[in-house]
Amino acid sequence: LQSIFCLSASIVSVRHRTYRVIYCLYSDSMHTSISHSPDDDRGQLRLANNRLLASLPDDDQQQLAAKCETVRVDNGQILFEPGQEVRYIYFPIDCLVSLLGVAEGRMTLEVGSIGREGMLGAAVVLGHELAQVRAVVQRSGRTYRMVAGDFVTEFHRMDSLQHLLHRYTDIQLAQAIQIAVCSRFHVLEARLARSLLITRDRLQSEKFHLTHEFLAHALGVRRVGVTKAASALQNQRLITYSRGNIEILDSAGLEAASCHCYEMFKDKQDCIKVVLKP
Repeated sequence: LQSIFCLSASIVSVRHRTYRVIYCLYSDSMHTSISHSPDDDRGQLRLANNRLLASLPDDDQQQLAAKCETVRVDNGQILFEPGQEVRYIYFPIDCLVSLLGVAEGRMTLEVGSIGREGMLGAAVVLGHELAQVRAVVQRSGRTYRMVAGDFVTEFHRMDSLQHLLHRYTDIQLAQAIQIAVCSRFHVLEARLARSLLITRDRLQSEKFHLTHEFLAHALGVRRVGVTKAASALQNQRLITYSRGNIEILDSAGLEAASCHCYEMFKDKQDCIKVVLKP
C-alpha cells in the first residue's frame, strides 16, 4: 500500500509541473510470447473496438492504426513485470487485464483492471521506461499493441490524445486509491463481492472464470480466505462458484454484500462513460 500511495503522490507532482499526467500504473513490456490474431492487418484495423481510441477524431485514429497491430493474449499470461523495460502499449479489445502491485517479489494486491475502455503503458510519455506493476491477463482475447516509442511520438503530436488521457488517467488514479483504501479497511467477503461486481461490469457478463489462486493474488490473501469468502456468498445464494467458474445469481444482493467502495467505483465508471463516446 505504501508503494501505491507513493506512486499517487509522484503522479500528482508531475501533473502540476507539466499538466501531462499519465497514470504510472499502466506501463510495461511484453517479454512473454503472444500469438498474432488472424485479423492482424494494419490497414484493416478498426480502432472502434477499443473505446479509448474510438473517442479520438477519425484522422488521429487512422494515424494510430497505421502503427498498431492486433495480438491475442491468453488467460493467466503475464504481459509485464515490475522493473521490466516498457516496450509496448496495449489497448484491449475483448480481453481483460488485472494490474497487481507486488511487494518483496511475492506478495500481491490488485490495484486496477483494464478492459476495452482503457489502455496499459501510458506512463512512457513521462519518461518512465520501467514497469511498476504486474499485468496478468484475466480473460483471454485480443488487444491492439503499439511500440512504446511510436506512442510517445503520437502523444506529443496529438492534442486530442493528450486531453483524453489526462481525463481518463485521473479517473483511473482515483479508482486505484479507492481500491487501496478498501483493501486496508474492509472485510474480505465484502472485498470479494466488490471484485466480482467490477469484473462483471468490465466483461458485461454474469458468468466468468476466476481461479482461487488468481483471486488470492488479487485480494492479497491466502487461498483459504478466498474459499471461506466465496462459500459465504454461495450460502447466501448470491453466486455459484465451482472450479473457477463463477455465476452471479443475485446482482442486487451481491451489491448489498459489497462495501460502499463498489458504489464509488460505479460513479467513476459513469465518469469514464462521459469521457468516452459510445
